[in-house]
Amino acid sequence: MATRPPGKSKAPRKSRASYAAAGVDIEAGERAVEQLRPWAQQASRPEVLGGIGGFAGLFALKSGRYREPVLAASTDGVGTKVAIAQAMDKHDTIGQDLVAMVVDDVVVCGAEPLFLQDYISVGKLVPDQIETIVRGIAEGCTQAGCALLGGETAEHRGIMEQGHYDLSAFGVGIVEADEMLGPDRVRPGDKVVAMASSGLHSNGYSLARQVLLNIARMPLDGQVEEFGHTLGEELLEPTRIYARHCLAVAAETSVRTFAHITGGGLARNLDRVLPKGLAAVCERGTWTPAPVFKLIATRGRVERAEMDRTFNMGIGMLAILPPDDVDRALAMLTARHVKSWVLGEVHRTRDVELAEADGPRVVLRGDHPRF
Repeated sequence: MATRPPGKSKAPRKSRASYAAAGVDIEAGERAVEQLRPWAQQASRPEVLGGIGGFAGLFALKSGRYREPVLAASTDGVGTKVAIAQAMDKHDTIGQDLVAMVVDDVVVCGAEPLFLQDYISVGKLVPDQIETIVRGIAEGCTQAGCALLGGETAEHRGIMEQGHYDLSAFGVGIVEADEMLGPDRVRPGDKVVAMASSGLHSNGYSLARQVLLNIARMPLDGQVEEFGHTLGEELLEPTRIYARHCLAVAAETSVRTFAHITGGGLARNLDRVLPKGLAAVCERGTWTPAPVFKLIATRGRVERAEMDRTFNMGIGMLAILPPDDVDRALAMLTARHVKSWVLGEVHRTRDVELAEADGPRVVLRGDHPRF
C-alpha cells in the first residue's frame, strides 16, 4: 500500500478542464462520421472524387457535356418543422425536407442538381440520431439525382438543449446558358400548370404549431379522422421533391420557367417569375387543398389571405408553358405519379383587373371547392 511522504498532507485533486467535460464528445463525432459514410456513398454521382472525411468535397465538373455551363446555387433549411420531429423523436424524413427545399429552388431555372452539403447543429451529438437524419438526406439526394458531397455536424453544448438540433444545406446545379429558364421567356397566353404538394412541406410551421398545438391543444399522437392517421404523422409528411419531374418536362417541352411554392405562398412565388408587363390569373376552383389546411384555417380562425401567404395550400411547384405543350406536360407528370392540372393563364397586365390581386401581378379568383 502506497503511503504519502511524512510531513505532507493530502492536497485536494483539482479537476482538469477538457472538451469532453464541457460536453463535446469528439469520439462520438468520429463514430458518427463512420456511420454516415455508407449513406454518402449511396447518394453519389460519377463526378464525385474521393469520399467523406476530407476538408472539402470534390466534384469534377465535366464541362464537355455543356457548351457554356452556368452554375446555380441555393441554401435553405426546414424551419420549425424540426420541432415536430424532435417532439415525436422521429428523424428519418426531415432530411428529405431539407433536400427538397434546396434542389427545388435550383431546378426552377432548369438547372440539374449536382451536389449538396449539409450542416447540422445539435445540443448533444448522438451518432444514431445523426445517422437517421443523414440517411434521410441521402435518400432525398437519391430522389433528386444529386450527390451528398459532405457536410458538418457541430455540437453546441450550453446553447442548444440535449435532443434539439437544426439543419441547413447548400446545393449546386448546372444548366446550359442558352437553356436557362426564367421570366424573360414567359409570354401572354402561356398556361400555368400546378403540381400538387404532399402537405405543408416545410413552410408555415410556426403558425401551424401555434394553431394546432397551442390554440386547439391537439396531441401529436392523436388520430385525426380527416387524415386517417395522427396529427404528428401529417405534420411530418415529407416534402415532395420535384427536381427530376421538372427536368423531364423541360427536356420534352418548351417550358418557360418553374416556380417553387415555399414561403410567401402561391401568389408571391408566382410573381417572382413573371416579367414586367405580364400578370397571371389563377382559379382557386381548380383544386381542393388537403384537409390539413382547412383544419388550420378553422381551428385558428385564420383568414384566407393569411393562409394564402403562409402556406402552399396544396401546390408545391408551378410550370409556365406555351398552350401547345400543356397536354404533353400533364401526361408526363401523370405518368410520373405527380397530380397536376391547369391552374391559370398569363395575360398582359393592362388586360387584368389587379385591384384584388393576391400578389403584385397575380390574381387568385374564386373559392376552393369543399373548403
